Amino acid sequence: MFKRILVATDGSALSKKAVTSAIALAAQNDADLVALTVVPLYPKNYFDGAMVFSHDEVARMERQWAESAQGTLDEVSSVAKAAGVRIKTAAINSDLVADAVIAAAKKHRSDLIVMASHGRKGIKRLLLGSETQHVLTRSELPVLMLR
Repeated sequence: MFKRILVATDGSALSKKAVTSAIALAAQNDADLVALTVVPLYPKNYFDGAMVFSHDEVARMERQWAESAQGTLDEVSSVAKAAGVRIKTAAINSDLVADAVIAAAKKHRSDLIVMASHGRKGIKRLLLGSETQHVLTRSELPVLMLR
């Protein structure tokens, strides 16, 4: 049914459940898996919420975030390979997580996007937003949302 599945992960316990489900689904469908993580950009000015750090400190923080993202992708890759699933990994630097997920799914010609949702409601959802909700409403591809 599916030939290529994109799973978005941030390394959290909830997204690990989505990864596990995506790997199982890929194995059942003999599909390729694309594991994606979106690495935030450090805010560049006061209005974006930046604290005042030197250029070197900002570069160090962004490097740590990138290394953490790569560690997450390496973990997903090893689990997928152990399950006999063909996998590619990608890390994208962006503050627009939903847009990055949709763009990656298109780029990799995915048939399905798998994501976790924290299930925020009410004021928390209004204040914190929902990247999964944005993907659900903007994607032309089917989206499997897991909690």
